[in-house]
Parts: sequence; C-alpha cells; structure tokens
Amino acid sequence: MRLVRYDSGHGPRTGRVETTGEGDVVRELGPSGPGAVAGRLAEVVLLAPCDPRTIVCVGSNYPCQLAEKERPRPERPALFLKAPNAVVGPGEPVLRPAGVERLEYEGELAVVIGRRARDLDERTAWSHVLGLTCANDVTAHDYRADGQWARAKSADTFCPLGPWIETEPGAGPWGLRTTLNGRTVQESDTGAMIFDVARILAHVTRWITLQPGDVVLTGSPGGVGPMTAGDRVTVEIDGVGTLENPVADRPAPVPH
Repeated sequence: MRLVRYDSGHGPRTGRVETTGEGDVVRELGPSGPGAVAGRLAEVVLLAPCDPRTIVCVGSNYPCQLAEKERPRPERPALFLKAPNAVVGPGEPVLRPAGVERLEYEGELAVVIGRRARDLDERTAWSHVLGLTCANDVTAHDYRADGQWARAKSADTFCPLGPWIETEPGAGPWGLRTTLNGRTVQESDTGAMIFDVARILAHVTRWITLQPGDVVLTGSPGGVGPMTAGDRVTVEIDGVGTLENPVADRPAPVPH
C-alpha cells in the first residue's frame, strides 16, 4: 500500500494511492477507514508522507563511500540527528542558505516507524516498521567540515522525503539510484549496507525511543556530490518510489 499525505485544496489529508483503469488516484483515509476519492494522483499536491518528531540518520554505511573518503569500516552504526524542520515533500525546493558554497545530495532509503520502538531485537525489529520511503540527506559541506553538524544537516528543507510510504516493498535488497539533472550520480543497492535495517533499528532504539511516524535514514552510497540552484535531484528506490526536488537559493536574510 502506498500511503500519502496530500492537499487537494482543503488542507493536509492522509490517503492511499490506488491504481485504477483510469490511472492512479488518491483515496482519503479517515479514522473509520477509506473514504472518497480525492482526485487523480497528478491533480493533488503530495506532502512529505509523514511528520516525524525524531529523524535519526546513519553515516558511513556503504563500503563504496568509505573507500571514497578513505575511512575505516565502523564497528557500529554511526548516528546523528536531523531536526524535524528540515522535512519537505516531493517537488518542494531544497534551499541553499546564503553563504553555503557546497551543498550536497545524499540519496538514501528511509524507514518509517509504525509502532513505538524501544530496545528492539534484530529478529523482530521489522514488526515495528510501517514502511519505506525515499530520502535526500542534504548537507551543507562547508559546515560539516568545521564540525557544525547541526547546521550542516538540519537547515530548513534539508530532508526531502517521499513520495509516499510503501508498506509492502517486497523483499530486499532494494536498488537505489540518485540522478542529478537526469544523470546517474549514485547507484547501489541496500544489500551493500554494512548494517542492515534490523541492526540499525536495534542499535538506535537502545538509546532513542522511536514513535509512530519517526524516520530513520540508513546511509548513502558513494557518489555524493554538489548541487546548485537550478538543479533537479531524483532519488529512486526499486519497489518504493521516486522522489524529485528542485534546488534553489534561499534569499539572504534582511538586516534588522
């Protein structure tokens, strides 16, 4: 099932995408179950598919990226956080803050939590997962280099998610591709991850209790690179979906 948050002109709603003989449509989901068809998928505005309270990210989780950066293989998942304000949906622009010289894309598989998760066991971790979505772990490289990871990772618009939550993605691994203006810049599959989803969730929930709607980004393969205003970045994951966002410059703040 493809779960979405959308706006058809009446404010944010929750729904699911259904395939019909006339194409994909969005059906509203309410407390009592499926409701009316809100419209064709192409006619509604897709929002970020969830509204996470907590966003946990894993770094250095693909051998190809470690080789590029000449880093040693980690003994355990390397964790950091993104602020919830960074979340945007498909089609929304990623904004480069004034003064940032190098803005980078990082295509990733994102795991959306469905049930409260604390001290999970690897064998049962997947039972707490609602589904999967695509993510772009946008990074201001300038600030990462000087150790300011909060600024580097958590600026507004630095966490595109979408287009939906796929609750039945099939058995992995899932192929992952990132394109920049139509050119493939990252390509791998999740089977190459050093720490798989179950291991990541077990490790994260030893320290952080995750709630429904929270998101865990599982790391980016090699090929991370710069993007600039006017670019379009697409993250595609087999069995999950395709997330596309334009890049623009954020207006400089007005002096007070």
